[in-house]
Amino acid sequence: MASMVSVGLPFGLSSPPKSLTRRMVAVRAEAGAINPEIRKTEDKVVDSVVVTELAKPLTAYCRCWRSGTFPLCDGSHVKHNKATGDNVGPLLLKKQ
Repeated sequence: MASMVSVGLPFGLSSPPKSLTRRMVAVRAEAGAINPEIRKTEDKVVDSVVVTELAKPLTAYCRCWRSGTFPLCDGSHVKHNKATGDNVGPLLLKKQ
């Protein structure tokens, strides 16, 4: 999924300078394993971080780059792990 950022024009300008033109950026994961060497003996690599100031009690962030709700995890790593033999999982932020 790509996102666009728009920039307001300063007063008096009818068109934006070239440095402020809109750009679309798409981020896609490459095929194959994302985690080539970290903790490969584990079924799924999931790290948890306890944070004191969070709005929700638990937030999962994507680390497989395949989530449809990126940067949040939507569970896409499960399909990726089955297809590639990888073991990537989300980063969990937990409210203290």
